[in-house]
Amino acid sequence: MFDVIAFDADDTLWHNESIFTLTQQKFREMLSSHGPEVVDQTLSSIQLKNLKHFGYGIKGFILSMIETSIELTGGSVSGKEIQQVLDFGQEMLAAPIELMPHVHEVVEELSKNFNLLLITKGDLIDQEIKIARSGLADYFAAVEIVSDKTIETYKKILTQHKIDVSRFMMVGNSMRSDIVPIVQIGGHAVHIPYSSTWEHEQDHPYVDKNHYSELKHMGMLPKLIKEKK
Repeated sequence: MFDVIAFDADDTLWHNESIFTLTQQKFREMLSSHGPEVVDQTLSSIQLKNLKHFGYGIKGFILSMIETSIELTGGSVSGKEIQQVLDFGQEMLAAPIELMPHVHEVVEELSKNFNLLLITKGDLIDQEIKIARSGLADYFAAVEIVSDKTIETYKKILTQHKIDVSRFMMVGNSMRSDIVPIVQIGGHAVHIPYSSTWEHEQDHPYVDKNHYSELKHMGMLPKLIKEKK
């Protein structure tokens, strides 16, 4: 039934959101005089505003934290504090890649019978480094690093790789990015929720649960694929 199975990367194949969560906690502590809710709300607003300029990923996050620092302090943020935010970014970029449970064995198994694609959004260099460090790169026939995941993005990828959407499956943790667009173009989508999701990714059109599958973990994917043959 499927010729190609595509995977999201961050929070589907390896942990990512937890790194952002930990860094944001450090950022709250740095700006503790302003209160955690104020810091979170200001950062969130600035991040969303900056997406069209900086895109997704760590670098945009760090720039948004610097802008938040300037706004909340009325421009009096110190050079030492700016350096602290930059250090947060270096720590995030250097964080080890921790694969989700069952990922390596499942990806290895499926690569023997299907063409696998990796479709991920974010900063090009950061994503390339994470993919290389993950130990999974050789299992994928192709890797697509995109600025956003929209219907148009997926259609372009399917056309480029000459993939019939009815024989295409996308696996990911984000309803907004990995599931809804695929359902809307007539493909098969498998949602594997992560323990936490960035609020921006929680904002998505409603999709009937009968139109996609949901699994508790990656280890359940091979059985689901066999059932859908």
